[in-house]
Amino acid sequence: MPDDTGPGPATGGGGPLSGLLVADFSRILAGPYATMLLADMGADVIKVEGPRGDDTRTWTPPVREGVSTYYLGVNRGKRALTLDLREPEDAAAARELARRADVLIENFRPGGLDRYALDFDSVRTANPGIVYASISGFGTGAGRNVPGYDLMVQAISGLMSLTGDPDGPPYRAGISVFDVMAGNHAVIGILAALRHREATGTGQHVEVNLLSSALTGLVNHSSAYAAGGVVPYRMGNAHPSVFPYEPLPTADNDLIVTAANDGQFRKLCEVLGIPEVADDPRFARNADRTERREELRPLLVERLRARGAVEWFDLLVAAGVPCGPINTIDGGFAMAERFGLEPVVEVGEGGRAVPTTRHPIRFSETPAVYRLPPPEPDEHGAEIRAWLNTPHPAGTSPAPDALRAPREDGDG
Repeated sequence: MPDDTGPGPATGGGGPLSGLLVADFSRILAGPYATMLLADMGADVIKVEGPRGDDTRTWTPPVREGVSTYYLGVNRGKRALTLDLREPEDAAAARELARRADVLIENFRPGGLDRYALDFDSVRTANPGIVYASISGFGTGAGRNVPGYDLMVQAISGLMSLTGDPDGPPYRAGISVFDVMAGNHAVIGILAALRHREATGTGQHVEVNLLSSALTGLVNHSSAYAAGGVVPYRMGNAHPSVFPYEPLPTADNDLIVTAANDGQFRKLCEVLGIPEVADDPRFARNADRTERREELRPLLVERLRARGAVEWFDLLVAAGVPCGPINTIDGGFAMAERFGLEPVVEVGEGGRAVPTTRHPIRFSETPAVYRLPPPEPDEHGAEIRAWLNTPHPAGTSPAPDALRAPREDGDG
């Protein structure tokens, strides 16, 4: 176990991971997304950047007051420390941070930290309890030298072959879906390793790679190939195994209708005023509806054109039929507000206050915290360096009081 705690809150009241020190040597998306989630749950995250800073600081537009919204979206709750690992003094500070940390997370190319004695074996020698999480594109074997960008993984994994019109070109997903998925997998692995450390006192190396996250994330399509020998291809917005499970036109906009079982399909037909269709033996079971989708679709569309998408949404959901209008992002936030999910919280105060999306998990006893706004380069460098240069017994926290007070979920 580390013999020093970090400069943040050392005891409870700041989320379920309060008192946990995370040394964040990651950049861009997968790693920073993971460490942001840990920070939301109360961990004290120190974001270590090189002299040029995180790449996403320059990924613009859009911006908020001159700062990349990409960077703002995945870096709240952290403190920033700039270190040039090529400089002996900075490399020593990085090693001391790793020695004191509970968790170290990095997404350098495999082997990239070896020269600074910041690889897992070196860090574990000084800190046997470390949970050391590595995120790569393609693992540490034959793919170790292949750069790991999400778009590459979308292509290589097969996702793009599943996305788009059947007669058109393949498309990328609208977000870096596998970066986000790998970040979530890293958090799961870290929490599992911390549970193991709690039971045994021993840390371990947690390895996540984007391609493996992608293949498990392709779920039914991966299973179609691995278990059934079937190579699926893109079907536009249609589902290979369920109908209706796609956008259908209404009087104004398309409506996603997902009547995925016989009961839901019967309710759909009743609301549409065509109960006899549910009794038609051609459409009795999901397999029948999927096989005869070209016969069934016109019957549904004819009725759906009588009302608009939002009106149908209210009627169908009230009847227990899953459906939803196709919104732009602002519409998605508006819907979340309508459902009482309070999707936007504010982190920071005064001129540093930044609206941001709420942490996705609700805790009844240890709510998420929104302690610090996304940091400026090396914003907390002086205090962190001073702490690293001064021995402190376990449990002490020399940080200014202003940095200890958490903002709890709901306060923003």
